[in-house]
Amino acid sequence: MPTQRKLGRPTDQRKAILKNLVTALLQNGRIETTETRAKEVQAIAEKLIAMAIKEDGNFTSRQIKVSAAKKDSKGRKITKTVTSKNGRKYEVVEREVKTDMVTVDNPSRLSARRRAMKWVYRVKDAEGNYINVVNKLFDEIGPRYKGVNGGYTRIYKLGPRRGDGAPVVILELTKQQ
Repeated sequence: MPTQRKLGRPTDQRKAILKNLVTALLQNGRIETTETRAKEVQAIAEKLIAMAIKEDGNFTSRQIKVSAAKKDSKGRKITKTVTSKNGRKYEVVEREVKTDMVTVDNPSRLSARRRAMKWVYRVKDAEGNYINVVNKLFDEIGPRYKGVNGGYTRIYKLGPRRGDGAPVVILELTKQQ
């Protein structure tokens, strides 16, 4: 018996559909799709959320030195003119070194993030900036369901689709606090 339904598609198309649906579910919290697709996405999403819950808080914080460009009051980089050994003049951006606290994932959490990236696409918002859905999964969705054993998603049946009569459902993340 196969681990996933075939969905009447070749393997590459089927995986692309499932990745798109899983990404949309984690990004938006709910999707509308056919019942068989929703059941497949539900199984994948439940496993990803369980993995995020297991790895919640599995990181350390440490200080690192960060070199950043100095900026003026208008947000532009400050430059200075420098002369090279052969007498040529060129502009160099002035830099300042700061220490920042950053979180560093432990190896098991890093591995879990990489496994989650197999099922999630990179997404852009309306302005064209990338949204990291895996960060959302591990930083927002995982901690929200801490202490809950399963049942992270729910399916509502809407009825048959007009064109082909396929049963349409809404798959959404449940509201847990």
